Amino acid sequence: MKKKMKYTDEKMGKIKIIKDFLPKPEELILKGKNVKVTLNLSKSSVDYFKKVAFKHGSQYQKVIRNLLDKYTAHYSE
Repeated sequence: MKKKMKYTDEKMGKIKIIKDFLPKPEELILKGKNVKVTLNLSKSSVDYFKKVAFKHGSQYQKVIRNLLDKYTAHYSE
């Protein structure tokens, strides 16, 4: 069993807030060229992406792929 985390009231130091650049889930339903990979994800993440994809009539793999594309595009600039 993992060791339980103990939280304290100590000062955190200087905090930097960054603007949220990730798109809304409904903006992740797009098409593009793909490369197949094998990837292990948590069940809760996959369940979330399946829910979003179903709501918008898409596949959860496409939603995950487009999220990763947006993330890499942001940091590749």
